[in-house]
Amino acid sequence: MYARVATFQSDPADIDQAIGMVRSEVDSNKTQPGLEGAKMLMLVDRATGKGVGITLFDSEQAMQRGDAALNAMNPGAGEATHLGRVLRGAGSHGQLIG
Repeated sequence: MYARVATFQSDPADIDQAIGMVRSEVDSNKTQPGLEGAKMLMLVDRATGKGVGITLFDSEQAMQRGDAALNAMNPGAGEATHLGRVLRGAGSHGQLIG
């Protein structure tokens, strides 16, 4: 299991719109190229607009493709994104890299 973790900062007034956009994309079952098989989690503090996006991959190669795809996406207006550390490993063991 490999995970890409990114933090972001949005205008709190736009959080519900951002969540709705992510939900509609997940519900549509239309996967962006490079994110095939990935699982996504989004944790958001609605009061501050701060959030964490965690994307899970089955292999390091899939994570590298997904990382490139996510880096190419344009964050919403007024949103700043910062890539965090990557957790890699299998089962309950892993190591932080990056």
